[in-house]
Amino acid sequence: MDELVASAVAHWGPRFTTNGVTAADFTRITAGIERWDDWCRAWTGEGSAHEALGRDALAEDRTRSAGEHLARAAVYHHFAKFVFVTDPAQMRAAHERAVACLTDALPHLDPPGRRLEILFEGSRLVAVVRTPYGDGPHPVVLLLPGLDSTKEELGSTEQTFLDRGMATVTLDGPGQGEAEYDLPLRGDWAPVAEVVWDAIGTQPDLDRSRLAVWGVSLGGYYAPRVAAALGDRVSACVSLAGPFNFGEYWSGLPQLTRDTLRHRSGAADDEQARQRALELDLAPAASDLVAPLLIVFGRQDRLIPWENAVRMRDAVAGPTTLLMLEDGNHGCANVAPQHRPITADWLAARLLGASEPRFPTTAEYR
Repeated sequence: MDELVASAVAHWGPRFTTNGVTAADFTRITAGIERWDDWCRAWTGEGSAHEALGRDALAEDRTRSAGEHLARAAVYHHFAKFVFVTDPAQMRAAHERAVACLTDALPHLDPPGRRLEILFEGSRLVAVVRTPYGDGPHPVVLLLPGLDSTKEELGSTEQTFLDRGMATVTLDGPGQGEAEYDLPLRGDWAPVAEVVWDAIGTQPDLDRSRLAVWGVSLGGYYAPRVAAALGDRVSACVSLAGPFNFGEYWSGLPQLTRDTLRHRSGAADDEQARQRALELDLAPAASDLVAPLLIVFGRQDRLIPWENAVRMRDAVAGPTTLLMLEDGNHGCANVAPQHRPITADWLAARLLGASEPRFPTTAEYR
């Protein structure tokens, strides 16, 4: 396989299999891809097979199976396009398939979901809302994807919060998912925070007075920016593998990641993309982050050095807990059982008054 395919396989394998791709499919599909130009086509083909299972199940009124198959198909189509910026037309076609599959799956998920469209700067942001069973309004976790992830990828993360009685709002922000074509990514998320706050307030089954923000990778930067912008309106914040300043590590990022940021920021070339990445800087807002903050990071992160977690811990104004996972990769997808349940329990303690989890003795508090 060529260098770009090898890079994708090396960096993202655990992420794929943690978020909905079967291990057997991942091994088989990637083993058959020799050139990066074939990446999107290969994953779209497998996504189509799962989609067909879902469409057949819908036609036979096997709705639960249909939801499962279509949600999985959405993940496969998403990973077909996630960093495939070399062919925008093919990338967008795969993305449209991912969105369609998840949209059709939502009424049949357990629990079900719905789309929420939010007007923003002449365009729109799109979120998926899911609520636990029982009477609301429910406390809310706002989930923010990263540079190359979207709401279609985060279903398994949503489930950890839903199972504990918290609603989820999973957002495609500027430069992400359905918003990436009209709205470039941005460093200042205060305007995004305000429109999302207003939109959550229009949903009678959501209780925005009990709001947490969770983000992964670049979303782990966006989440603290949202929490800083909303101040004491946010009850808790989680940053998973979030950079303190994304541009400072530009030269060490994989070529696929640099190309993706260039594309989603609207930069003309690599140098302009680096300058846009430098604008992804938590320093201007860190002192405004007063909500309790949980930082989760992997010591073996090959994209964002682990020292970013320490910088974030030391810069913010509110109380922090730092969970450093010694074997964790970027996003800690390879050690998901070591952070996903305890993260959900930590948020449940703050939003629902549930029991406070006991962190490993290696965790640091401030």
